[in-house]
Amino acid sequence: MKIGELSRRAGVSIRSLRYYEEQALLTPERLPSGYRVYDEGDVVIVQQIQALLAAGLSTRKIEHILPCLRQHDDGLALSCSDLYDELVAERNDMLERIETLRTSAEALESVIAASPRS
Repeated sequence: MKIGELSRRAGVSIRSLRYYEEQALLTPERLPSGYRVYDEGDVVIVQQIQALLAAGLSTRKIEHILPCLRQHDDGLALSCSDLYDELVAERNDMLERIETLRTSAEALESVIAASPRS
């Protein structure tokens, strides 16, 4: 399939697909004419990329993780056990950032509550 069809089927823009290719997350076959050609598996790969981006991972980390992902009935799972600790650390960093943001929002809420309305 060509890039337009992959875009439609995966629900992402053509620009995103080209970006994923630039980041070495997606490697389509190239025809002699230069057209990109994708297969059915690329739809799944793009969906996995989208899920990992939504989870807050960078494309650099996704490049490292993507080859180790396997689709299961319950969702995505790792087939490379060495990445487990890395993902746990990433999750813990995210939780710390969330807590910092929560504290900042509470401090801002106090300032807003104490301020007279104009």
